[in-house]
Amino acid sequence: MKNTTLKTILWVFLFSMAMGMLESAVVIYLRQLYYPEGFAFPLKMMDTHIVVTEILREAATLIMLIAIGVLAGRTRTEKFAYFISGFAIWDIFYYVFLKLLLNWPESWMTWDILFLLPTTWVGPVLTPVLLSLLMILLCLSINYFTDKNPETFIHWREWVFLVFGSLVTIVAFTWEYVGYLLKVFSFGQIWVPGQKLMDYAIQFVPAHFPWFIYSLGLAIISAGIFRFTFRNWNLLKKQMS
Repeated sequence: MKNTTLKTILWVFLFSMAMGMLESAVVIYLRQLYYPEGFAFPLKMMDTHIVVTEILREAATLIMLIAIGVLAGRTRTEKFAYFISGFAIWDIFYYVFLKLLLNWPESWMTWDILFLLPTTWVGPVLTPVLLSLLMILLCLSINYFTDKNPETFIHWREWVFLVFGSLVTIVAFTWEYVGYLLKVFSFGQIWVPGQKLMDYAIQFVPAHFPWFIYSLGLAIISAGIFRFTFRNWNLLKKQMS
C-alpha cells in the first residue's frame, strides 16, 4: 500500500481505539452505579434520563464513525470502508479495555448487550468480535485495490451479499430478546417503550444464541467480501498484463 494510505489507516486505527477507551469508560461508570457487584443478567432498571442519554450517545457514536470515514476516504467506497473499519476497531478495543480495567468479560462466551438501536441486541462477546474482523478485512481489501485503481467500487451484487448478510446477523443478535417480548406483547407494541414493557424487558436473561442464523450471516458477508476481492484481483491482473 502507499505510504499515505498506511498513515490514514494508522490514524483511523488510533482514533477508533481511543473511542473504544471512551466507550469502556462510560460503561465502567454505569456499572459502578448500577452493578457494583459485577454486571450480569437480568438487567436492573435504570433512570429514564440515563437510558435516553445512552441511546443518544450510541447515535452520536455512529455519527462520529461516519464522520471519520468521510474525512479519511478518497472515494465513496473507501469512505464506507473506513467507517466500517472504525466501527470494528472501536468495538474490539471496547472489550480489550474492559478486560484490562475490569477483567471482564470472563470468557469469549460471556453474554453482553451489544447495541440498543432499534431494539436491544445481545450475544456472546465472541460474536461481535468475529463480525468486526470481517469488517476490517473488507476495509483492507478496499484500501489495497483503491491504491491500485481509484475507480474501485463495490458491485451491486456484492452489496446484496454484504447488506443481506448484515441483516441476517442483526436478526441473530435480536432473535432471543424480541422472541421474549413477543410472548407478552404484539410486534407493534415492542417498538413503543412503556413502563409495562420495561418492567417485563428487564427480566430477560439470554440463554440460547441462534448460532445457525449468525453463522449464515457471516457466511453471506464472507461471500460478498470474497466476490469483491476476486473480481478486483482479476481486473488488476488484466491491467498489468
